[in-house]
Amino acid sequence: MSERYSLKEVVESATILFAGDSGDGMQLTGTRFSSAAANAGNDIATFPNFPAEIRAPAGTTSGVSGFQIQFSSSDIHTPGDQPDVLVAMNLAALKNHISSLSEGGLLIFNSDNLTKSGLRKAGYESDPFEDGSLSRYRIISIPINRHTLNAVEEFKLPQKEALRSKNFFALGVIFYLFDRELTGTEAWIEEKFAKRPDILGANINALRAGHSFADTAELFTQTYQVGKAELDPGTYRSISGNEATAMGFITAAHQAGLNLFYGSYPITPATDVLHELSKFRHFGVRSFQAEDEIAAMAATIGAAYGGCLAFTGTSGPGLCLKTEAMNLAVMAELPVVILNVQRGGPSTGLPTKTEQSDLLQALWGRNGSSPIPVLAPRSPADCFDMAIQASKIALKYMTPVVLLSDGYLGNGAEPWRVPEMEEIPEIPTHFHTDPENFQPYARDSKTLSRPWAIPGTPGLQHRIGGLEKEHETGDVSMDPENHSKMVRLREAKVEGISQDLAELELYGDHDADLLIVGWGSTYGAIYSAVKRLNAAGHSVAGTHFRYLNPMPPKTAQLLQRFKRIVVAELNTGQLDKILAYRFGCESTPLQKVQGLPFTVTEICDALIEMGGHDA
Repeated sequence: MSERYSLKEVVESATILFAGDSGDGMQLTGTRFSSAAANAGNDIATFPNFPAEIRAPAGTTSGVSGFQIQFSSSDIHTPGDQPDVLVAMNLAALKNHISSLSEGGLLIFNSDNLTKSGLRKAGYESDPFEDGSLSRYRIISIPINRHTLNAVEEFKLPQKEALRSKNFFALGVIFYLFDRELTGTEAWIEEKFAKRPDILGANINALRAGHSFADTAELFTQTYQVGKAELDPGTYRSISGNEATAMGFITAAHQAGLNLFYGSYPITPATDVLHELSKFRHFGVRSFQAEDEIAAMAATIGAAYGGCLAFTGTSGPGLCLKTEAMNLAVMAELPVVILNVQRGGPSTGLPTKTEQSDLLQALWGRNGSSPIPVLAPRSPADCFDMAIQASKIALKYMTPVVLLSDGYLGNGAEPWRVPEMEEIPEIPTHFHTDPENFQPYARDSKTLSRPWAIPGTPGLQHRIGGLEKEHETGDVSMDPENHSKMVRLREAKVEGISQDLAELELYGDHDADLLIVGWGSTYGAIYSAVKRLNAAGHSVAGTHFRYLNPMPPKTAQLLQRFKRIVVAELNTGQLDKILAYRFGCESTPLQKVQGLPFTVTEICDALIEMGGHDA
């Protein structure tokens, strides 16, 4: 090979977007490249983007599935604003994503799908490869289908099945472009398809063929290398938010010395938590697939009453259905965690798209005065820590807790340092066993929590249910003064959780006049934007909420330090309204409701526009 084609450029980071029809295996392709990048020591952040319709017509823009990954030799917090490389397996994928490709970026296109039918289905009036609309990009067209069929011919597969290996051909091309080894992915294929040697062989052949074709056809004038990131010492693995959530609850149950119960009705994008937990049935984990959301919530309450660390998971409209039984958990004062992996609404809305749409519902979407603590992880790996925190609060304060993840976090992935068990504190748990002077609603003087008395414990029989309880005895009471007392005790108990919370962390320029505030999954984009603006000489600070009810101590004092506050969130201003209500602060909302996360550039541009030259 000539020296011209052996040039290698070392780059700090790169962003790739794999896109194709929902049957083209783009999620698997992206996941395998992510694993290879993580194994190579890169920092990574991923954004799987699924079609919202089940079995949308093939070749149409509504059926496009995408997977974006940024991998880097430095610390990163987002999957990248604009891809440097777009792998488009059909015209619909090109139509959906070409506008996001960076100028001068590399477009790798499956030319076998450049047909009149494909143009019509994708909504093209003319051929984009001939009308000049792609002139801003470097284009490499590869007949991927034909090359794949040639590579797997020896296995005598039907054509439709043989073409399923085309994603591995594309992956081989990208492995060559970024100087990646094939061995890790080959080992994964051998394990995954051990029972189907023909499929196993076809996928490995396609992977190697793509890599060899990129080399021998001299597709690229240069290849790229992204070095290892400097991460803290330890054992790392790539983990999605839903996987981290499941691991967090398993760990919390272990540290509390309890069995774990998960009651759930399958719903996108929370279902993967159920799938993950079902693998651990031999480790004290009981996963229950209920017939509906109401049954899942009720069963979880029953498991908590019986002495388990109990949680349930849902998304979008599922939270609405759980609401009545969540009120029962508030009245019964039982330790239950409700995971809500948020998605776009209302109604069925955008089942596979992300949105921070349920904050107000989590805080106040129940009848009566029904306070529940609300927590929100800020990254996929942070889902592990916040699952533990939610469990700890539920058990310590005998209260239901809402954990607000979302589709961006649940499906996205990043490197996670696997903690040593001695790094994770035990979670003290106490079952009341002494029948002498037992009162089921007597209060701990510090936490205001009631005793956890397990059914069947001699002498600890007590009434449970949704009717108002008499203070201490737990008997049904309609007394006005008692009701007022119990309402205020439940509120005080939740507000008292703030004594366990750290103050908000301030990052960026601490002397700035402008503060940008976020919560949950917006952290990566906001933090990166503040870092970028500070490096460019702009004065701006940031802070982030992981605890939304109660809020961290001294929140009001921190907000009052700044002349201007911008609240960025993936909704129409829910946290913005809460801050105005609670602290009377005037703020400017920065909102996005497109089913997509913020990009760093969007936030930077908005802050500069809002703050002028001082932003």
